[in-house]
Amino acid sequence: MVKLNNVEKVYRTSSIETLALTDINIHVRKGEFLSVMGPSGSGKSTLLNIMGLLDEPSKGGIEIDGRPVAALSDREMARLRNQKIGFVFQSYHLINDLTVVDNVEVPLLYRRMANAERRKLALEALDKVGLSARTKHFPGQLSGGQCQRVAIARAIVGRPEMILADEPTGNLDSAMSEEILDILVRLNKDENTTIVMVTHNQAMADRTERLIRLFDGSQVH
Repeated sequence: MVKLNNVEKVYRTSSIETLALTDINIHVRKGEFLSVMGPSGSGKSTLLNIMGLLDEPSKGGIEIDGRPVAALSDREMARLRNQKIGFVFQSYHLINDLTVVDNVEVPLLYRRMANAERRKLALEALDKVGLSARTKHFPGQLSGGQCQRVAIARAIVGRPEMILADEPTGNLDSAMSEEILDILVRLNKDENTTIVMVTHNQAMADRTERLIRLFDGSQVH
């Protein structure tokens, strides 16, 4: 589903150049659950941002469904992100002034869709993560684990083919971490959703199909 071919990422300022990724070659199959591990600063989040088309490589190419993305316009890139990719972050990124169901609807606001259809999809997504009883609550009224469930519902509401999860259990205790991972595993198995998950937790990585390790921006084979 996703191919990164000889990808390199360099961040430059007027006085310093930082090599974040070098010679990355990763092919992610459709329906695969892949984990990425490595110490802090090894390039894991940069890799996820490039996979999710939030950042561009300095060198190398990216293909999604066999289609090179370098030739896409900004509008086409945004449409591809919105329709094919869902994002889950460690710190949730919920909007505190919106209710749970309104937070989940946010990605659908960029699609031509009736209000009733948006609400229906949002409620279905919340049901999948076990939060049907919390639709009218605000993020400040939820636990960390519940907030992460809302973030997952928001990621899947548009029925993306791929979810990119950056340390989705990093702020949670072990019991809640297991619950969140159970949800991701279920999405992968039941709906064939492709998932790439960055994690520091070896036990979490052991439950995925394949593990990629990074060190100082390079793949460790």
